[in-house]
Amino acid sequence: MKLTHLNDQGEAHMVDVGAKDITVRRASAHARVTMQRATVRLIRAGKAPKGDVLAAARIAGIMAAKRTPELIPLCHGIALTRVTIELTPRGDGVDIACTTEARDRTGVEMEAMVGASVAALTLYDMLKAVDRAISYEVALVEKTGGKSGDYTRKPKR
Repeated sequence: MKLTHLNDQGEAHMVDVGAKDITVRRASAHARVTMQRATVRLIRAGKAPKGDVLAAARIAGIMAAKRTPELIPLCHGIALTRVTIELTPRGDGVDIACTTEARDRTGVEMEAMVGASVAALTLYDMLKAVDRAISYEVALVEKTGGKSGDYTRKPKR
């Protein structure tokens, strides 16, 4: 497998996507934020010390997805046409789904992953006063469009 972000000298560089066709690109990422059940109850009751943590996390995730090329060194700037962040409190945590879409020459997987990650980090920031043990995992769930084709993550067994 040839790594596209390395040139012939093995140096990192930004991939030239100029000759690629503009196509519809879509990606979804999922983050699972784990916390104490009492913390989830605070979120559901709207009684978190810093206010509406779900609204703040949603906006932070959207903003982060739009700024991905400023955070990830070799990402291309993409004109996103849509970013959604859905946050669902469950049991001992919050599930975050970030979906990104664009009509461009390269994919939007990183934007989905960054959006989900920053939404999760925002939950931590807004809830750390009541629960320092909060943690999260993030994964690409699916992507469509582009030369490499579609990808769907296989469920854990």
